[in-house]
Amino acid sequence: MVPLDWVPLVAVTMGTLIILIPVAGLTARFALKPIVEAVARMRQTQGAAEHLALLERRVALMEQQQANTESDVGRLLEVQEFQEELLTNQEEGS
Repeated sequence: MVPLDWVPLVAVTMGTLIILIPVAGLTARFALKPIVEAVARMRQTQGAAEHLALLERRVALMEQQQANTESDVGRLLEVQEFQEELLTNQEEGS
């Protein structure tokens, strides 16, 4: 068996890695960039959808409160008209 000379083997391996590591990094950057951007857009879209749903709920609640307020005002007007009729009838009766 022939003994291996480790120094040249390590030198060739390190020299190759000096070139391959930056190439692998650049390749990964350009290959992964579209995937990362797609994931970011997807998260923004989900966030926008959740925000829109929240706004829709708030508007529905405000519409309900407005309807309740209108109903209350209508009842108050009826009470006021009734009281005015009572006062008018009481004055006529006196």
